[in-house]
Amino acid sequence: MTERRRQQDRTRATRQVLISTARRLFAQRGFAAVPAEEIVAEAGLTRGALRHHFGDKRELFRAVFEEQERDITDRVAAALADADGSWSAATKGLSAFLDACENPEVIRIALTDAPAVLGWADWRAIEARHGLGLVIAGLDQAMAEGILVRQPADVVGHLVLSAAIEAALLIAQAPDPRAARVEAEQALLALLGGLRTPSE
Repeated sequence: MTERRRQQDRTRATRQVLISTARRLFAQRGFAAVPAEEIVAEAGLTRGALRHHFGDKRELFRAVFEEQERDITDRVAAALADADGSWSAATKGLSAFLDACENPEVIRIALTDAPAVLGWADWRAIEARHGLGLVIAGLDQAMAEGILVRQPADVVGHLVLSAAIEAALLIAQAPDPRAARVEAEQALLALLGGLRTPSE
């Protein structure tokens, strides 16, 4: 193994230790309650390592959020792959997304801290970068199969993703997240049902 390859491996390992440690701490107590010094101490690293790899705690949080979004997207993609037909894919994908949004870690990091720490525009851009492609691909397939009325899939995709994220926020902020999830899922399925091609 070359020295350059070893250095790349060390860099990846250091970044991952910081991300994993910060993700655990942010999930437990939230961004504001976790000082950068605690993160690097728990990770067995120095403040200089944090500055070198991420710059500051906010950028480390961004990396944590990006990792969490990839995990959620992978979970939804697995549900889609297991579906039989595009309508089943839509309902299973939605259910998998809402399942993820009931996770306390997701509620804390993605739905509570991310909008405040990163700002609304950056938060939504990251959400879209990870989930929008799956939504648009699913809509395209359903339209090609005649399940949904043909419309601009990118426009409808943005609207569907926005509705799903809003549902996730409702679940996160509800006194009874389980009841809120049931109501939100029913409402989202009704919205999707309104896009279906009328039966002959």
